[in-house]
Amino acid sequence: MEKLFDYISGLEIKATPEEIDAVQVFSKQLVEDYGYSKKQIQTRPQFRVKVRPSDTKKEYPIDIAVFSNEYKNENDLYIIVECKKKNRKDGRSQLEDYLRFSKASLGVWFNGEQRLFLRKYEKDGKVYFDDSIPNIPINGQRIEDIGKFKKEDLRPTHNLKLIFKSIRNHLAANNVGATRDEILAQQLINMIFCKLYDEKYTAPNEMVRFRAGIGENPSEVAERIFDIFNEVRGKQPEIFDEQDKLSLDINSIVYVVGELQNYSLMNSERDVVADAFETFIGHALKGGQGQFFTPRNVVKMMVDILQPTENDKIIDPACGSGGFLIDTLKYIWENIDINYKKLHWKQIEIEKKKIDIATNNFRGIDKDYFLSKVAKAYMNLVGDGTTGIFCEDSLEIPTHWKQETQFKIKPESFDVILTNPPFGSKIPVAGEEKLKQFELAHQWKKNKTDKNWEKSKLKDKEAPQILFIERCLQLLKVGGRMAIVLPEGTFGNTDLGYIRKFIVENCRLVAVIDLPIETFMPNTGTKTSILVAQKVDKKKLKNDYPVFMAIAETCGHDRRGNETKEDDISQIVDNFKKWQKQINYCW
Repeated sequence: MEKLFDYISGLEIKATPEEIDAVQVFSKQLVEDYGYSKKQIQTRPQFRVKVRPSDTKKEYPIDIAVFSNEYKNENDLYIIVECKKKNRKDGRSQLEDYLRFSKASLGVWFNGEQRLFLRKYEKDGKVYFDDSIPNIPINGQRIEDIGKFKKEDLRPTHNLKLIFKSIRNHLAANNVGATRDEILAQQLINMIFCKLYDEKYTAPNEMVRFRAGIGENPSEVAERIFDIFNEVRGKQPEIFDEQDKLSLDINSIVYVVGELQNYSLMNSERDVVADAFETFIGHALKGGQGQFFTPRNVVKMMVDILQPTENDKIIDPACGSGGFLIDTLKYIWENIDINYKKLHWKQIEIEKKKIDIATNNFRGIDKDYFLSKVAKAYMNLVGDGTTGIFCEDSLEIPTHWKQETQFKIKPESFDVILTNPPFGSKIPVAGEEKLKQFELAHQWKKNKTDKNWEKSKLKDKEAPQILFIERCLQLLKVGGRMAIVLPEGTFGNTDLGYIRKFIVENCRLVAVIDLPIETFMPNTGTKTSILVAQKVDKKKLKNDYPVFMAIAETCGHDRRGNETKEDDISQIVDNFKKWQKQINYCW
């Protein structure tokens, strides 16, 4: 059996599914999210508790034992975490046994997919268990203070997928009225935007409203959340209408609040909406529509390579939930903070500048109504960029778009394009009127005499990613730059040589970055690369120039989506900038 190194003890242990999916995952969360030191936690060798009062051998081994201090004495045992692959009922029963005959006052059952929090208390000589506690305390916090957070107390988390996965499984099993993933996804995203809104409009030293405390009436918690949602809906009528409701039952609302209340979602590194969507929407739905979300480290690399500025007009014509737009906005905002603080601008002036940029310089299109709605809400909450997101088919004839879209998205008007378009032969673009917009929608054949590619008749259908290459170039100004994720075959398949010919005749090819096959796993094993190019005047296009080439062998996660320490992607930007400086190439 394969081995792994235990996160807490550092000892080499068997890499069982229980260890990989539950023990190691929750151990890491205890340290990163709850603030407990590794010295307070024991995993290997396992701490043991009694099976019965008369048990002197202490026969029950605990998966994770958390102590109130670093001495790890039996009397200081604080939290027991049980990680066996059981169902909720059996898991709770075993956890109660562990708690009953130990000094611990809190218990967690976590099987890698669901989790349960228990509080043990005694009354009239009997032991009771309360499963209504919304979470366990962070290190140094009293049980009574759970849910009493000021905004400045909130901390980012690296473990959003674990949290969303637990929420999804809990809601699917326990929510009354809605159990379909699409509906649950919309409800969770409503909750996420309540959380984001609360963070945005709460002062650092004020108590957040998105909270659930020990012993607090669930109806009071739900009422606070309903009030927040009504405010969100009132401020964003272009996103939420009267039909949009928060329809989770009260207990489910309290559960979601308990799971999210410790964290600052605004400051978390990952795109929380994309993570939620990936967790809630099954592979069949995403795969059928070609919707595979780009990992954040890949997005960051693409943004860093294109180096967008505050003056650039930016678009993602397949924006999904807005991941590229959000990361690009954050990149520009960080530079604005640095540049204008040097000029001694007041913070209020800097913030106004940021909002102006989000509103006027950012555009996104997605033909999926739900995704475009999510992107609108997310851009609005982060940067008031709502009015730049449109639900349209990017490959449709632009004059068929709605008037507002046509007004705000025009050909040859953008400086930067970052995108990961839907791709696959199973979702072809068809229709003569639509296809005849594109050179790449025609058949191309090699001339037998000089082996040059020649355009032939219009095809009946074409894969969307091929047409997106041409649409992106149609949207770019001369001098504009783009980074686009494409299937690897686009760069090497002999039959697709006409696409490469089209690119080099309209662009300066700047970089090709080969991504590992694990990049989009576990959702799809499609091998992809990134094309970075700059649109140029054909008259000024040179035939001979250097191109940056890179191969990423690791991407920060394995085939199952589990995080790994190996990540070549983060190093590629440094290498690109060195190459850029070496050849004196400026955007």
